[in-house]
Amino acid sequence: MSDIIYKKPTLRDIPAMQMLVAPEIESGVILPRSNDEIATNIRSYFLAMDGEKLVGFVALHIHSPSLAELRSMIIDKPYRGHNIGSALVEKACEEGQRLGLKEVLALTYQQHFFERLGFVEIPKESIPEHKIWADCIKCKHFPICNEVSLIKTL
Repeated sequence: MSDIIYKKPTLRDIPAMQMLVAPEIESGVILPRSNDEIATNIRSYFLAMDGEKLVGFVALHIHSPSLAELRSMIIDKPYRGHNIGSALVEKACEEGQRLGLKEVLALTYQQHFFERLGFVEIPKESIPEHKIWADCIKCKHFPICNEVSLIKTL
């Protein structure tokens, strides 16, 4: 594994992003996003690249002037355990702080990963309602969800 480069994507990266996330969408771990939805939100993503190979990404989705959410985080299986996910979360949180956000939300099955990065668990009932209806209703596990909601103050 060579040095990982972190960058903002272009629209040309969408096919590789969709290919990388496809197995996690199939298993229901990550919600599906259409090419159009990714394109509309392309500026919210951060990519991790090993040379020309896309090995991970995350999106910082802004819900309000004070709250954003980390979404669609994926790291290619052979690259897991090398702090790539931590670096992506750090980059997204740095941008959130620069934009003036106060908090970043994560809905995840990887509670300990996010807790190591300073996130704390919150009750799901405290998540903004539009989040539940806009995204969660699309999930194959809705309404029986085992994800944990966590938040980090920036």
